Amino acid sequence: MTTTPFSDRLGCSTISFRHQPLAEALETIASLGFAEIDLGALPGVCDHVPYVLDADAVSAVARTVRASRLRVRSVNGDVGDLNAPARGGRRSDRRTHLEMLSSLAAAVGAKALVLPCGALDHTPIATLEADVALVADELAAAATVAASHSVQLWTESLHLHRLCCTMDRAQMLADHLAADIGIVMDFSHVVASGGDPVDFVARFGSRIAHVHVRDATPGNINVSVGNGDVDFARGIKELAAVGYRGHFALELETRDLTHDERPAATVEAGRLISGLI
Repeated sequence: MTTTPFSDRLGCSTISFRHQPLAEALETIASLGFAEIDLGALPGVCDHVPYVLDADAVSAVARTVRASRLRVRSVNGDVGDLNAPARGGRRSDRRTHLEMLSSLAAAVGAKALVLPCGALDHTPIATLEADVALVADELAAAATVAASHSVQLWTESLHLHRLCCTMDRAQMLADHLAADIGIVMDFSHVVASGGDPVDFVARFGSRIAHVHVRDATPGNINVSVGNGDVDFARGIKELAAVGYRGHFALELETRDLTHDERPAATVEAGRLISGLI
């Protein structure tokens, strides 16, 4: 496929090609004309990074990524349910996994490690206030670990399927978050949850560190760009108005395309979003 120029602020998450092995996914993304990626490390979503992550695995993944010559904006990972108290061996395992993910982010030259906003469950374990406060505390501890590897810590503060699944819960989390933790805005999660991207930007604009691009309909985040209800032009205009100068990543974990259709759809989405940026 002919190389296509995109905005230098637009990358492509490897989650978009999660059906391919990592080296093949990176080759596909590069062949489409992208120069930057987010590296998916989400168990059950994208297996490009092994969940059982030791030093050898970090080295192997880093070699594969560096060989692609693609820049890495972030590593999108998970270290367990941050609103579930972790003690003893479980606490040690979480810390080890966090160290390995931070080490990987540093090894591939990523700006940040991204962690979620709680468990894949809307129901709090204790109370909503207590759970959200615990997530914020765990993210603060993770930020310290990441910083020891010269990596920032960001969180996707609104996620349709996780504890912070609405705009109000995302606000509650943001109110607890340490100032050095960036917020990742995902258009699809905002719209699928019934929220408005303009409202999200108005609330969190000064803290938005990165933006994920995917379309959505109510309750459904697995929609290709242009096939859902997201008004990307309005949202990106609002981001520019509040001074956002960060990057965007196509995170096309879509289920309305065949794998054969995915490359062309990614190029089309890249052109659309590049024009809006």
